[in-house]
Amino acid sequence: MGRANAAYYAAQDPFSDFTTAPEISQIFGEILGAWAAVAWDMLGRPTPVLLAEAGPGRGTLMADARRLTARLAPAFHAAAAVHFIETSPRLRAEQAKRVPDATWHDDLSTLPGGPVLLIANEFLDALPIRQFRVDEGNWTERFVQDGAFLNLPCPAPAGLDLAETDGILEVNEPAEAFVEALAARIARQSGVALLLDYGSETNPGDSLQAIRARGFADPLEAAGHADLTALVDFGAVGRAARRGGAAVQGPATQGAFLSALGLFQRAERLARDRPPEEAGVVMAGARRLADPMAMGRLFKVMAVTPPDFPLLPGFPA
Repeated sequence: MGRANAAYYAAQDPFSDFTTAPEISQIFGEILGAWAAVAWDMLGRPTPVLLAEAGPGRGTLMADARRLTARLAPAFHAAAAVHFIETSPRLRAEQAKRVPDATWHDDLSTLPGGPVLLIANEFLDALPIRQFRVDEGNWTERFVQDGAFLNLPCPAPAGLDLAETDGILEVNEPAEAFVEALAARIARQSGVALLLDYGSETNPGDSLQAIRARGFADPLEAAGHADLTALVDFGAVGRAARRGGAAVQGPATQGAFLSALGLFQRAERLARDRPPEEAGVVMAGARRLADPMAMGRLFKVMAVTPPDFPLLPGFPA
């Protein structure tokens, strides 16, 4: 999965296969920009502050966020230095068109020191998983060999809540390692991270899927030509953050989070002075982000904060 996705993002145009929230509506990036400005204020307005994004796609989210902060939060806008975590040269070139003042990094470890505000939207789901099956106490791990899945006997994996049930369990070690390292940095140097992804609050079981040409595909067919993803286990992500010494808020559903932050009020303002067809597109985009039958329930939002940090906007008390 790791090798296939590395090849896919290096050579393919992922946005011909799927659409992410920032590409659906400019309001998504605007809301997250405003949210980051409030979080910065709650952190005590550190200057400078790193405004980082992991897996920034085409740079659309950050461009929309920066456009809003320049107008409505000028002090935060001036204090924030943009940093992108991105390994794909192709996507870096796209991001540079929209956010030319960004600094790029291959991973979290090379970000400069200091307080950080990090956004990761649909980043963790593309990191490679491991799958285990337990059947009456007998464990196997799933591998790929000669273009087919192969289950090989293995010891019971450590650290899983087995709940005394049979079935498939997924483990995303790179996602947990990323969040734990991020949490350790936040605990030491201050900051806040916002993680948005499609996932569940418990282990999702078998959730590996491939997306190609805006439809589902066989994960083992045409490796490197389809986007491979798996549901994010937000329970495991939260535990990883706590191991790093940070606290977590959420997960909340994306629909509840964005609605609490004024998604539909902003959509109505944008739509007000537009022709009916354009206004319909604006409102449809907002509904797609928040509707439980679209992205509103399946996508979750979690914040990683220093210990004992006040409740951030968008999260229920």
